[in-house]
Amino acid sequence: MRAITRGLIVLVALAVSIPALAQDYPGKSIRMIVTFAPGGPTDVIGRIIAQKVSESFGQQVVVENIAGGGGNIGVAAALRAPADGYTIVVVSTGFIVNPSLYAKVPYAIEDFAPISLVAASPNVLTVNPAVPAKSVRELVQLVKASPGKFSYAQPGNGSTPHLAGELFKLRFGIDLAMVPFGSAAPAVTSVIGGHTQVGFTALPPAIASIQDGKLRGLAIMAAKRNAGLPELPTMAEAGVADQESDTVTGIVARAGTPPAIIERWHREIARIVARPEVNAQLRKLGFDPVANSPAEFAARIKSEGAKWDKVAKDAKIRID
Repeated sequence: MRAITRGLIVLVALAVSIPALAQDYPGKSIRMIVTFAPGGPTDVIGRIIAQKVSESFGQQVVVENIAGGGGNIGVAAALRAPADGYTIVVVSTGFIVNPSLYAKVPYAIEDFAPISLVAASPNVLTVNPAVPAKSVRELVQLVKASPGKFSYAQPGNGSTPHLAGELFKLRFGIDLAMVPFGSAAPAVTSVIGGHTQVGFTALPPAIASIQDGKLRGLAIMAAKRNAGLPELPTMAEAGVADQESDTVTGIVARAGTPPAIIERWHREIARIVARPEVNAQLRKLGFDPVANSPAEFAARIKSEGAKWDKVAKDAKIRID
């Protein structure tokens, strides 16, 4: 009986202490790990959120870029931190798909608690302006007529643009060589220079080059058109179904982080993204603001993981 009583006392103490911890949070600066190098889409969004959260929390959110391994190294670093809400991680779709791609992954999805999918940037299919194809269908016909002649640039093995390129190849059974790059900038530059005739990238790194005519956009790989390029059709409008793909940017914490802290972060992110100037800034960069709930983000992680796992298996993509 005494053991049961002591157990109840412990449970009551925990029930009281967790809300108190959340109420006092944050009592010091917060470390925000961005799992990619400075300047990319994940970093840009992370820094927007970090600045605004610092202002509202009254504590500095310090961004730390830990790049490498398609985001795996930064995520692994977060695993070494306690689950107290003082280490927050900004992740991309790589966090979701890497377990299907890498022979060894230093984490499991269950090691982290989703906070919010902040924004999503649709992938885009582009070609060098010298390529005669003016539409997706014309590109497919062109590649089919000259097998082995065309190649596509993508920003990193295992990225959603890479997977989107392979899904495109599977859909049409075309011979389109894949050329990987370390990030989006050199992939875009390669298509502009004509070294690779076709590009699959996220929209933000390519949007300016499409707008000024250095690249020809053929289609947005999303369910609806993008406000930054309203004249560019979706893949479905271009006559190709089931080719939607985007690069998501979300925020997670260690599993076991007090739910009240998770919810506080979510409320703050939703408030920040709803601000007109932030919303406009994200859209100008080519992102679609989302700021969904932890439960909605968890569901998105599950569905995206299943979708790209199938593509990885069908295309026999494996990263050692």
